[in-house]
This record gives sequence, structure tokens and C-alpha cells, in this order.
Amino acid sequence: MLWLAPAVHAAELVYFGSVACAVCDRWDEEVGEVYAKTQESKILPLRHHDVHDDRPDDLKFVRGVVFTPTFVVIEDGKEVGRIVGYMGDFFFWEQVDGLIKKLDTVTPDRHAACAGPSAQPTSAVC
Repeated sequence: MLWLAPAVHAAELVYFGSVACAVCDRWDEEVGEVYAKTQESKILPLRHHDVHDDRPDDLKFVRGVVFTPTFVVIEDGKEVGRIVGYMGDFFFWEQVDGLIKKLDTVTPDRHAACAGPSAQPTSAVC
């Protein structure tokens, strides 16, 4: 069960990709097709942005996106963290789970549930 604080501001996962990126195609096939059905997507809805397009005003503060794919977690108009590249679905989910733990919208009770001997399995979102 997920425990979230009331959403005062939304967090999102911004996927900076390119139609010319073979690694992006691999992510799209292995993760992108199922992402919207996951618990992670309820916490971090996915937003696509092509690196070759002009950035909308709310993404202009994101700097240093050089490689595709790059996934940037944004909360309350600030970058929380990022994942650069894609080395497979296992590593991606582990990195996303680590970024979720950094969010302000995750309550302290939820952090505690993910630590210690009675913690959820590592595949669960904590």
C-alpha cells in the first residue's frame, strides 16, 4: 500500500528522448509500454519531451541534458534527480525507486516502511 501526503504540488518524470535514439526505442519497448500501469507512474507521471524541440517555459530551468534518454524528476518546479541513459529495465526501476524516496510528497511513514528487516521487497515502490 502506498502512502502519499496530500498533493500540494505534483511531481513528474520528464523523459528527454529523441526519435533518432536507438536506446530510447529500447526503453520505449521494455518500460515505456508498461510504465502507465505501474505504482511508480501514480507518483511520477511520465512526460515526454524531444530534446530537439524547444522547451516549454516550465522545463527551461532543466540544464545539462546531453544524452538520450535522460529522465528528470521534477517536483515543485525543482529538479529532484535524474537518470542518464538506460541499461535495462531492472536498473531503471531501481533508480526510479531511489528517486521516489527523495520526493517531498512521500511521507516519513512511507520512508520508515521501506527500511529495516520488515521492509518491502526491493521491487516494491517505497
